[in-house]
Order: sequence, then C-alpha cells, then structure tokens
Amino acid sequence: MTTPSQSDLAIDAKDLTKRFGSFTAVDHITFDVGVGEVFGFLGANGAGKTTAIKILVGLLAPTEGDARVAGFDVRTERAQIRRNIGYMSQRFSLYADLTVRENIQLYGGIYGLTDDQIRDRTATLLDSLGLTSSAGDLVGRLPLGWKQKLAFSVALLHEPKIVFLDEPTGGVDPITRRQFWEQIYQAAARGTTVFVTTHYMDEAEYCDRISIMVDGRIAALGTPAELKAQFGVSSVDEVFVRLARAATVTA
Repeated sequence: MTTPSQSDLAIDAKDLTKRFGSFTAVDHITFDVGVGEVFGFLGANGAGKTTAIKILVGLLAPTEGDARVAGFDVRTERAQIRRNIGYMSQRFSLYADLTVRENIQLYGGIYGLTDDQIRDRTATLLDSLGLTSSAGDLVGRLPLGWKQKLAFSVALLHEPKIVFLDEPTGGVDPITRRQFWEQIYQAAARGTTVFVTTHYMDEAEYCDRISIMVDGRIAALGTPAELKAQFGVSSVDEVFVRLARAATVTA
C-alpha cells in the first residue's frame, strides 16, 4: 500500500508521548492515517491505545510530540478537532431511555446542526436503516446489533471528516458484525476516515492498515498482508499474540 502524501492525511502523529508522573502511557509513537482509510488501532489492555485516542480526539494534551487530526493541532486546536470528528464507544453512545428519534435529534443539536438539517438527516438516517417505523421506540428496547448500527450512523450525522470507533462490535453476533463493517466500508467510500479499535482479530483483517501497540509503543504497522508476511504467520491474530506476549506492562 502506498504511503499517503501529506495532503491526503487525516491524522499525522509524530513522536506523540503522554506521561503521568513517572509512567509513560504513550511512548513516542509516529504514524499517519490517510483520508478515507480504514485504520485499525490495536493493542492489549494497558498498551496505551486508549490514552493515545484521548489525545487524538482532543481530551488530553500530549506531554511531547505533535499530531494533527483533520488538519488541526492536538495541542492548540482541540475544540476544532472535536467539531470535525465523530465518536462511538461500545460502552456508551446512545441514551437508552430516549427514543430512536430523540437520540438522533439530541446528537444533531450537540453537533451544532440546524433544525432543518436535523429534520432532513433524521428522516434520511431512519430510512437508510429501516427504522422509520421504530422511530418512537426506546433505544433500550432495540436489539444490540441495531443499537450499534444506529450509534454508528448517529456518529456520522454531522458528516465528520474522521470517525473514531472504540470496540464498536463488542457482544454482537458474527453476522451483525459483518453488516456493521459494511457500514464502515460505505462511510470510507464516501471519504470518511475510520479509526477503529477492536479485540476481534478477524476484524483487523478488514482494515486497510493496522498498528499494534505494546507497552506504549507501536510495535507493528502495515497492511494485514504485510504484517503476516513480516512475521511469517497466517493471521493477524498470530501477529498480535506474538507481540502481546513480549509486553512488560499488564492491565
């Protein structure tokens, strides 16, 4: 895979570092993500990936190094970054005690959309997901797979340049996971950069490129095919296990 040119980068991190006292959670990581790329950000618990993501989405300032996300500096332009990204977490994305429509409208307001935009995009989203007849149902009553599909669509409601997905398919069945990845590919085809973490190594195979963090550093970076060839194994799972076994930091 050709390395993206500077003008095609959605994320560009150089020597990004975060320390908490004497502990270094993120240790001089350097990587980039191209516009429209599906980038897998992997690492065992305690590897530092969550801290790195918090820097990239504007929730933490780095101790050292630099990064630009959607063209904005993670040190000085964090508010602009947050306006240009979407975020979906396995743990919390939607309000269970609000209806489908109310969740969409709430996030539309949070994202700064106009009333007309919220109305039009709500109708489009409900139609595309086949949820028009369920718009008045409480989200808490939806099957998990539908919740995840809806949460992803809501994260894209304001048409962000980059969407961050934090273990988005945890707990859903394999068929639903595959359908969710079809949504990811559709978003990427429209030019949205997808930055995804997952503990499912078969999903890592779906990414254009992946990085694997170990002890706060990026221990491997490349396409799934490149990494399998580099380590002489037949799956990304085998690459991950080999690197994780060498880790000195545990969760």
